[in-house]
Amino acid sequence: MPDGSASSDFGAGKGLPPGHRGTRAIQRMVEFAPSTGGLALWVKHLDVSDPAAPVVSTDGTTLRYGPSFPETPLAEQVGFVAHEVLHVALRHPQRYLELQQLLGDVDLDLFNICADAIVNSSLSHLTWLRLPRRSVYLDELLRDTLGIREDVEKSLLEWDVERLYRAIDDRQQADNGGKRDQRREKQGGSEESQDGKNGRETQQGQQTKPDERKDGPKAATARAMAAGALRDLVPTPDPDSPPEAEAQAARLWSERIERSHASDGMHSMLRALVADLPKIKTPWERALRSQLARALSKKLDLSWSRPARSYIANQGRMGTRRMPFEPGVSLAKPVPRLVVVVDVSGSVDEKMLDRFALEIEAITRRQEAGLMLIIGDDRVRKVARYEPGVSNLREIEFDGRGDTDFTPLLMEADKYAPDIAVVLTDLDGPARFRPRWPVLWAVPEAFANAAAPFGRKLVLS
Repeated sequence: MPDGSASSDFGAGKGLPPGHRGTRAIQRMVEFAPSTGGLALWVKHLDVSDPAAPVVSTDGTTLRYGPSFPETPLAEQVGFVAHEVLHVALRHPQRYLELQQLLGDVDLDLFNICADAIVNSSLSHLTWLRLPRRSVYLDELLRDTLGIREDVEKSLLEWDVERLYRAIDDRQQADNGGKRDQRREKQGGSEESQDGKNGRETQQGQQTKPDERKDGPKAATARAMAAGALRDLVPTPDPDSPPEAEAQAARLWSERIERSHASDGMHSMLRALVADLPKIKTPWERALRSQLARALSKKLDLSWSRPARSYIANQGRMGTRRMPFEPGVSLAKPVPRLVVVVDVSGSVDEKMLDRFALEIEAITRRQEAGLMLIIGDDRVRKVARYEPGVSNLREIEFDGRGDTDFTPLLMEADKYAPDIAVVLTDLDGPARFRPRWPVLWAVPEAFANAAAPFGRKLVLS
């Protein structure tokens, strides 16, 4: 809990303490929209004593009420709380952090404006609450920044916060005339340049300093429209949270939203809100396990060197007549083979490599699969063989060089006739050899938009 804060913690069915700043507003929400208003009961609430605190804000799990909140008229209190509850339900702070990991440079102020526009438009049809005077609405934002004229219902059905942010963020690098932004748009949002892998700071999710980028006309218009509006998103990363936690939270909130929206009908706080529902992602660890388990499972083959059990049981005869020989079955391979190719010129942070290594070790141990490790960039640098469950992928060093050619790496892997190969890379390089066995490209999230030459792509987030 921050210094100078007093907690009246409720939510998730704990009830409404009468002395809490948000109690009256939540009671009014539940009175007029029992189901969608009741989403507030799944959120934590905190009274903050710091006089400089905003009226209300959220980090994605907790609503923080500043000392000025009780001085606000009740209708506006309800508007504030409903607005913040939808931010939490739609996972906007967490989605900001995810987009930042993907793009590197994400402007929180612009993202906040986009998220506010969606939430405000979702609530604008309700007469029992009042939104602040300087609120931004989705249809107005689309009209003034992108020249798109759509009614609110259609806009809410089509635009999610990530798409809206990408469309409005036209900031340019002051030192290169916006060339980096043109490359980012061409690559579908990736901040990484094509001619090198130098953006180490960007790939680690650190924002470029605000004074290094200049607003284009769209971003400048959006900021002008939201001048004086509350900036209420305070994303707070949790480094100790397991990768499955956010997927599970998004799934729970998506289910709560759908149930409550159906129950409230025309009185729902969610209006026609569909496009911006929380995205449910399968953790990459689970996807990696299932795909490798399928490829490395022990397969049976016909064996003409041994008869089938039914043939032995009948002693090769059916009554007085001799049966034709029936072959038995045996393992197609005594040990399934997995090849892991690591592109050491790519950008993989230490924490991601540790998680990837642990998964590979666990999979080879469970499947009793042998592991061939091939390390290289534009040529093979090292080849090592490991017993099931024993490898030292975490000791691999990435030298940060810019050239990669998958051709010699895949040709080396082909010598070992693997059942499947996993290539840990950023996909920046040619692949002129296409093997007969399946290839799974494991790609850090910063390069999620890069195209795989063949096989399947798995984004490590």
